[in-house]
Amino acid sequence: MSETELKNKILIVDDEDDIIEFIKYLLLKESFIVDSAKNGIEAIRKAKIFKPDLILMDVMMPQLDGIEACRQIKSNPEFDKISVVFLTARSEEFSELAGFDAGAEDYIYKPIKPRALISRLKVILKRNKPNENELSLIKISDFEIDKSTYSVSVKGDKIFLPKKEFDLLYLLASKPNIIFNRDKILAAVWGDEVIVGDRTIDVHIRKIREKIGESYISTIKGIGYKFVI
Repeated sequence: MSETELKNKILIVDDEDDIIEFIKYLLLKESFIVDSAKNGIEAIRKAKIFKPDLILMDVMMPQLDGIEACRQIKSNPEFDKISVVFLTARSEEFSELAGFDAGAEDYIYKPIKPRALISRLKVILKRNKPNENELSLIKISDFEIDKSTYSVSVKGDKIFLPKKEFDLLYLLASKPNIIFNRDKILAAVWGDEVIVGDRTIDVHIRKIREKIGESYISTIKGIGYKFVI
C-alpha cells in the first residue's frame, strides 16, 4: 500500500470560497488529501468519485442544504463508512438534533479555530479506523452482525444501517444482556471529545429498532440500554 493510500481523504462542502480555501490550506498542511464542493448536490456527486473518509459540510447552502445532503449520504450503502461533520455558524438546539438525526457525527462552529478543527477531525478519523482486536462476527440466534463488512442480518434478511447506528448496535450486541449506561455508549460510539446529548442516543436507538425490530434492544429506565437474548 502506497503512502498516498494511507492518507485520509476529506471533502469540504461550503458555498463560501474563502472558507473552502482556508480549510483546504489547514488540511493540506496536515497532509490530508482534499477536495471540495459548493452545495449538497455537488457533495453527493463528488463523494461518489472522491470517496472521502470524512465530509466536512456547511449546514446552510443553496440547492441542497447540509442536513438533507447528509441524510441522503447516510441512507446510501455506498457511503456507509463516510463520517459527516457539520461546519456551521448556527447554534440552535433544533439544528444540532436535526443534524445528528440525519447521521452526522459532530458539529464544528464558525469562526473556525485551526487547532481545534484539526484535533477534532483527527479524533473522529482515528476512532473510525477498524480495531483488529475486535470480534468481527457476532452471531446470536437469528441475528448476525459482521463488522468486517458492516452488515447486519436478521432472520436471513440483510439490513443496512448507517455507521453510527451500526457502531451502537455492535457495541450492545458485543455483550448481550449487559447494561450499557449512557456515558459508556457516548464514549464508545461518539468519543469523549464529541459533545452530544442523551437525545442523540435515543434517536439512534429508535432508528435501529425500526429496522431490526423492537425485541432486541431493551431500555433500562434511568440507566441505558442492553441487547437482549
